[in-house]
Amino acid sequence: MKKLIYTLIIISMASVLSAQNSVSFYSLKAKTIDNQEFDFSTLKGKKVLIVNTASKCGFTPQYEQLQEIHKKYGGENFVILGFPSNDFARQEPGNEEQIKSFCQVNYGVTFQMMSKVSVKGSDQHAVYKWLTGKNKNGKMDSKVKWNFQKYLIDEKGQLIEMYPSNVKPNDDKIISWIKS
Repeated sequence: MKKLIYTLIIISMASVLSAQNSVSFYSLKAKTIDNQEFDFSTLKGKKVLIVNTASKCGFTPQYEQLQEIHKKYGGENFVILGFPSNDFARQEPGNEEQIKSFCQVNYGVTFQMMSKVSVKGSDQHAVYKWLTGKNKNGKMDSKVKWNFQKYLIDEKGQLIEMYPSNVKPNDDKIISWIKS
């Protein structure tokens, strides 16, 4: 009986410690591509798709699908945040102004683009530390493996799912989630 009680206490303490380590999605901040502070607390009540982007990648045409989704579903209930990154094969060499121009001229991007960040490594941005660390997001560990990896966050700021680059933004699984 004592052994059972000790086991339950240890499990209970582990859960409390785990909950203490997790970080609220809404406590995060990042800079927009226009160098403005973006407070994630403004996303409360919205579904969010976060994607790391690059302008010289085989997956770059996904910008078009992301923009279509933004036009169709974006607004009060759904937001896309694009985070340019040069972490994979140097496929995003431009500065913020060049990236912004590329996105607008080639894909008509109007969804929220963020400042260029590192999505992996020792200088990984806090948003990506949250997305990839179970100790922060409370859901799962993951690694960003390439450009255009997608993360879905629900209206309560909970990480729901991660989809790799080869899953298109307009995949039925993603659209169904947005519409649900």
